[in-house]
Parts: sequence; structure tokens; C-alpha cells
Amino acid sequence: MPRPIWKGHIGFGLVNIPVTLFSAEVKTDLDFNMLDSRDKARIRFQRVNDITGEEVPWEQIVKGYEFEEGKYVILEDEDFKKARPEASEMVEVTSFVKRDAIEDIFFDKPYILVPRAKGEKSYVLMRDTLKAQGLVGIATVVIRTREYLSALLPKGDTLYLILMRFAEELRDPDEFEIPHKSDKEYEITEKEKKLAKQLVDAMTEEWDPSAHHDEYREALLKWINKRVKAGELESSPSAGEREAKVETTEPIDISELLQRSVKSVNA
Repeated sequence: MPRPIWKGHIGFGLVNIPVTLFSAEVKTDLDFNMLDSRDKARIRFQRVNDITGEEVPWEQIVKGYEFEEGKYVILEDEDFKKARPEASEMVEVTSFVKRDAIEDIFFDKPYILVPRAKGEKSYVLMRDTLKAQGLVGIATVVIRTREYLSALLPKGDTLYLILMRFAEELRDPDEFEIPHKSDKEYEITEKEKKLAKQLVDAMTEEWDPSAHHDEYREALLKWINKRVKAGELESSPSAGEREAKVETTEPIDISELLQRSVKSVNA
């Protein structure tokens, strides 16, 4: 059972649903230790006082906000709650919107909301109402030391809390050299359009998330286990037949690439 992030309430109108918040993510990153290449001893990162040079124990460390150079406001855990006490343990729903009205780029990190004792009925009622109407709840929530925009999203029997990005956290595409001209100005032919559609159609299938997994992680683990079984350090495998991608300014024959792709998919 994962550890809860916090216990609080979903609030909308006069309704309060007692819930516990859990992370919906499972981290699968491989952990590596930093070693001294000479004797393979662990490298430790220390919390050092930049004046005395001495290590500082965790219990002596506090959070400070630098409002002027060299001047800090010290904040304890209680200060974060006192800033907005009503928000510290509340998913405050401010509105409901159609799910397809929210662009996917706004979604960030998923959490699972689990009803606490006596909260099951209101949890189910809210979940099923949102599902029936194709809606998500737009809310604010404070997690640790910052407030997030978030979405209450029903899926199956579960209510998810998806942290979202504020509009100002997304870069404007106009900052980049994105092609804005029409297809005719890029000399895209009808044949190329037809081939592109044919390729996409050939590769279209039902979405199955279980079919996708971290192949690099699996290959790396396999390689590590091989070296462990061998009982000795071995040379890293070379890239071998991997083709180098060379940047070119020569025109690309899209038709040929599309035709080859279609053939490989249909083979």
C-alpha cells in the first residue's frame, strides 16, 4: 500500500467529501550511486554551511525565502498552512467543464483520490455524475508548499486528481520556428497526402497501454544482470549497426519514405 500524500476533503458548494490523496505514479527509474573511480567508494553529498564549511544536520535546516540579497524570511511547516489555512487540506472545486474542452498539454501529474469513512456515498455520487455528463471538476489544491490548478477526472470506479499547468507555465509556440504556411507552399503533393493517409491508416489500432513499456530500462537491467552473473566487469556494448543520423540540407523525397513505410507496415 503506498503512503498517502495527505488527508483532506473535496469541496464544491456545500458538499465536502473526505478523501485520502495517493500518488498514481510508480517510479521505475534505476538508481545509480556515484562512486570514486579509484577505489569504488561511495560519493556522499553533504549539507554544508557555506561560511563554516561544516556539515549541517537535517534537524537544523529550515526553509528561507530571500526577499532581499542576504535577507531571508524563515518559514516553518506551520507557516505554509497559516498562509491559507482553508486550502491546506482541501481540493476546492471552482467549476465543471467538458473533458474535451481541456487540451492535453495542460495535464501534468496524476493522483488517486480514495474516500475515507462515511465518504463513500458522496464520492460515488460525484464520480457517477461527472461520468454521466462527460465533465471534469476544475479545482485548486495545495500540495506541500505550492498551489496547483487541478482536474477531478472520473475513470472507471476511481476519481483521479490530475495536477495541471497554469497557462503561464506553457511556452508560446510562436517563440519557435513552427511552419505556418499552407501545404501548397511546402509543395506537398496529393500523392504524398494519399500515401501519408495510407500509412497512418495501416498503423492505426486500438489504444492498449499495457502494450507499451520501457524497453531501454529492460535492456539495461538485462545487461546489468549479465555482468553480475559473469562476476566481472565487462566492456560496454558498442552501438554496432545503429545508423548515424546525419543532418542534411538536401531535399527529402517524402513520397519514397512514405511508400517504404506503408510497405513495411503491410508486410
